[in-house]
Amino acid sequence: MTDKTLRLGTRRSRLAMAQSGQVAEAVSRVTGRPVELVEITTYGDTSREQLAQIGGTGVFVTALRDALLKGEVDFAVHSLKDLPTTQPDDLVVAAVPVREDPRDVIVARDALKFTDLPSGARIGTGSPRRMAQLNAYARSHGLGIATVPIRGNVDTRIGFVRSGELDAVVLAAAGLNRIGRGDEVTDFLSVDTVLPAPGQGALAIECTAGNADLIAALAELDDPFTRIAVTAERSLLAALEAGCSAPVGALADLLADGQIVKEMRLRAVVGTTDGTRMVQLSTTGPVPETHDGAMALGRELAAEMLAQGAAGLMGERAH
Repeated sequence: MTDKTLRLGTRRSRLAMAQSGQVAEAVSRVTGRPVELVEITTYGDTSREQLAQIGGTGVFVTALRDALLKGEVDFAVHSLKDLPTTQPDDLVVAAVPVREDPRDVIVARDALKFTDLPSGARIGTGSPRRMAQLNAYARSHGLGIATVPIRGNVDTRIGFVRSGELDAVVLAAAGLNRIGRGDEVTDFLSVDTVLPAPGQGALAIECTAGNADLIAALAELDDPFTRIAVTAERSLLAALEAGCSAPVGALADLLADGQIVKEMRLRAVVGTTDGTRMVQLSTTGPVPETHDGAMALGRELAAEMLAQGAAGLMGERAH
């Protein structure tokens, strides 16, 4: 390896810059090389449409991947939940670092918890997955809430609450933690209430498949357990033929006996955005030891969900 500066491609948002900065420090540590951030604007950053309308899958990723393939950057950092489930042959996810908190959180007025929100409360989220599960929970617990579609960065979203336009907004815990705003969370949504997006809280560090030296260096940042878990979640998403804007929640967690990890549990949910119809299933088994084993686990659970009518709940399926 030379000591030449490595160029890290990142989206320009405050969150993307924060998480890329953290990865840059780690890569610099393992390679001994300086890392510079190269800001790239993606279609998802410039479009004002709802993510579900502009396709969801890949809108934040394509420009970064183009820069990689053109040699304008050496590697890129993605939020794993934004990454399409089909991996291009000429690119490789060299590392999936240890996952941040995968849960969704509420930022509400008057420091309210989700269950303390008054009847008729307006909750902002741009995610059909969150809408489906929040509405289902509210329906089964007699809470009268209205989910309101919103877009924008963290400041914009929390601003809707501060201005009184909304009673609460739903965000990812990982994002708030990474930009140092975890103290604004008023409630953590249990994964029993709202399952996160497949891959939520995890990052993917991607580079070209031909860059063997860099792949080997980045591999030191890989966390095998996180990779196995997100592989199972994303395999389920792919088998449902659902894009990352579809109302699919999935979480693979490791069940430990003391310090020894014994099993992995994969839970998943698909539902209509109004929360009236849901398919929710889980499976528990030995921790998969290979990529193919994790893929198989996801596919098997997806097949069970499709057998229970999951496809009809997702609206347009990704093609």
